[in-house]
Amino acid sequence: MSNLSQSHKILFLNTLAFTICFACWTLNGVLVTFLVDKGIFNWTVVEVGWLLGIPILSGSIFRLPVGILTDKFGGKIVFSSLLLLCSVPLLLLPFADSFWSFAVLSFLFGLVGTSFAVGIGFTSVWYPQNWQGRALGIFGMGNAGAAITTFVAPTLLNFFSKNDPTDGWKMLPITYAIVLVMIGLIFIFFAKNKKPSGDSKNIKTLLTPLKSVRVWRFGAYYFLVFGCFVAYSQWLLPNFMNVYQTSLVMGGLFATMFSLPSGVIRALGGYLSDKFGARKVMYWVLGSSIVISFLLMFPKMEVFTAGPGVLAAESGIVTQISATEIKIDGKGQSIHSKESIENGTTSMLPIKNSWQEIVVQQNQEVKKKELLAKGITQIKFEANMWVYLVLVILIGISWGIGKAAVFKHIPEYFPNEVGVVGGMVGLIGGLGGFVGPIIFGYLLNSTGLWTSSWIFIFIISVLCLLWMHRTIINILRVKSPSFTKDIEHNH
Repeated sequence: MSNLSQSHKILFLNTLAFTICFACWTLNGVLVTFLVDKGIFNWTVVEVGWLLGIPILSGSIFRLPVGILTDKFGGKIVFSSLLLLCSVPLLLLPFADSFWSFAVLSFLFGLVGTSFAVGIGFTSVWYPQNWQGRALGIFGMGNAGAAITTFVAPTLLNFFSKNDPTDGWKMLPITYAIVLVMIGLIFIFFAKNKKPSGDSKNIKTLLTPLKSVRVWRFGAYYFLVFGCFVAYSQWLLPNFMNVYQTSLVMGGLFATMFSLPSGVIRALGGYLSDKFGARKVMYWVLGSSIVISFLLMFPKMEVFTAGPGVLAAESGIVTQISATEIKIDGKGQSIHSKESIENGTTSMLPIKNSWQEIVVQQNQEVKKKELLAKGITQIKFEANMWVYLVLVILIGISWGIGKAAVFKHIPEYFPNEVGVVGGMVGLIGGLGGFVGPIIFGYLLNSTGLWTSSWIFIFIISVLCLLWMHRTIINILRVKSPSFTKDIEHNH
């Protein structure tokens, strides 16, 4: 049991360090928005977009080399070095006075994002096979660090800026740097180093697993469940403000309601993967991602189309016209006017209304079957904000479970290369977080639909499910050809 309690201690330290690193990694989302809002820096929308993306980019592309270093030197050395080194660019951030100096320092402190690859390798090395899913799931709860920043950083910025509106913000990166140094020192004093069993390998041997298609398949899953999660934790705020006219605070709260459960639920994903198998869990995750993103694709919209009109029953002359009736030679034909339709009803489902607009005039001669009033049908879909929010939270929870399931696969297939493979899969996922908002932005510009990003998610989810299903069918064919023949003949 002492072995397991030592493992739990390392898991606690890893999770704590990763949570703080994740909070630092998403710092620019709040800080840059604040600096532009207060007019301290006059950055363009494009420059702001890049400053939000740069830390995500550097934290992603260096996951692979950092994963290799973890396998080679052990997690204690790599993690404590990373924490202490990343505090330096944060301490220098208050001296940044231009876009480029801010961008370079953001790139450097963004390296805290590589903490994921360190923690995955360092956690899995301390646990037996039957504990891997749970342990990696608990470690992955550090994703909730994103919610810490959206919750705490705005309050801290307001507090620091109260007495010094122009320079008060500089205390925020300094505070983050001090916390990183403290966690780094805790790591040095309390963590115990351990490396994967097996010979120390050269770089070429370490990179061999990357030839496996399986690594890239796991990367595709992670692009969806982690990359799109990171992308949406930034994208949801403008989404809510534009479509549902929420305030900045309300939109931020909704974005936190998406990212917090998704981070915390990861531990449950690890438990479910241990209990039912990661593959079964991934089927459920991808399936629910397809269904929910399909439901989220429908925009708030109104469609007008031709509806049932009113034709003259007999030839004659129009003798009287009112809002509800047309008389031809004294004989009345009723009209359904727009005014008679009740407004103000809200519904989760599309509402259909039809009415008629009169196209003839008083004393006009009309033939039999001639159009007296053209029909108009209006289909209105409210896309209720609360329904939208619930669906967004549900897809976030689904992805949170999926994140743990993807990483449960890795120690099963690559027990001695968890750092490298985890680093590569994390890299692909992190790139999803970097390119996601850029893709969403282009889709919004080209379609004019805020929900176009969900169409993109829907397509990615379908592709991942098809790739996974195809792989499993192929494995079955190889392992038990007679069994698959039976399935195909009987069904």
